[in-house]
Amino acid sequence: MEYNSKAYALLNRGYKRHFKEVVARLGPRREDRILEIGCARGVVVRAVQDIAPATYGVDVNPEAIKNGVTRNLSVMSGDQLSFENESFDKVYSFHTIEHILPLQNVFKEIARILKPGGKVLLVYPAEPVRGLFSIVASFVMFKHPFRARAIHVHKLTPKKIQELIFNTGLIHQESGFSFLKGPEFFTVLRKRI
Repeated sequence: MEYNSKAYALLNRGYKRHFKEVVARLGPRREDRILEIGCARGVVVRAVQDIAPATYGVDVNPEAIKNGVTRNLSVMSGDQLSFENESFDKVYSFHTIEHILPLQNVFKEIARILKPGGKVLLVYPAEPVRGLFSIVASFVMFKHPFRARAIHVHKLTPKKIQELIFNTGLIHQESGFSFLKGPEFFTVLRKRI
């Protein structure tokens, strides 16, 4: 599926809450090099850059990057990252991984670009039925709700994430659930040292 909708790129998606999650779960430091996968226009990237100036963002939607609000943003897919091996201290992603078909490749790429001991924060919907929480996006992108399952191509749980990271060099640290924030899951991973 092509994510090239300007209307979708310009949606406001609760960025203050996401910034607080990054600070609380990853503890960014000034010297860290950090990557957001699925950064949209880069609002969270910009906020994290105030702490860690070497923060970057990637998104597959060229309209999002074209309308970006900060520096260090690139059009790129999470399953094909064009960064050097072991070049980031931390990686985070909010409500993005459920959209990417070759999901195992995303975890391999994260493991490849992450330094040993580096941390990852993933936040993803806790959908009882795949696509249920992408109905609004389906209206925005396609003008009807029946393509929602083409937007959320995975129904994810912390257990499924643990299966997907097997043999990648990433290890599970913690996962949790929030009803009030989504409902959504979060998972924190670390790369083996």
